[in-house]
Amino acid sequence: MTGQKAIEGCKRQDRICQKYIFDRWSEGMLMLCLRYVKNLADAEEMMLNGYYNFFRSIDRFEYTSDAGITAWLKKIMVNECLMFLRKKGELKIVEDKFAQDIAGEETFSSRMDAEEIYKEILALPSGYRTVFNLFVVEGYSHKEIAAMLNINEGTSRSQLNKARVMLQKVVLNKK
Repeated sequence: MTGQKAIEGCKRQDRICQKYIFDRWSEGMLMLCLRYVKNLADAEEMMLNGYYNFFRSIDRFEYTSDAGITAWLKKIMVNECLMFLRKKGELKIVEDKFAQDIAGEETFSSRMDAEEIYKEILALPSGYRTVFNLFVVEGYSHKEIAAMLNINEGTSRSQLNKARVMLQKVVLNKK
């Protein structure tokens, strides 16, 4: 089955097409949710809520490519995770009057493997981790992040820089 056929079927509420969409993208969407929500059960719940919203609003989706399906699912999943973090009071972002840009970037890959980096990202405070994921992993701009989190752009930059500094310290300590 193709992504386009699956979307057409989903618009007719065809369960086989819905299962195809779920099976094809669920692993990646679960990993995305785990980057924001550390607990596996909560991440699974966010993913399932995201799929529910995806299928509920499928009539508004215009298929252009499978990448479009991925992008739309990612946006829904990120929004689900952010709403969850806000509701639980776990999205703590400390406002800074002035953001500092930290000069120089160390490459993580030379000293740590991907699994170690992932664990260190999960260990970041929730505000740092959320902004880091939105900027570095998802590719949102600071302007978009500020709008999503209801903070100013300087705070977004500051949270990202603080996350990078914390991760750099971990990398340097692994020498």
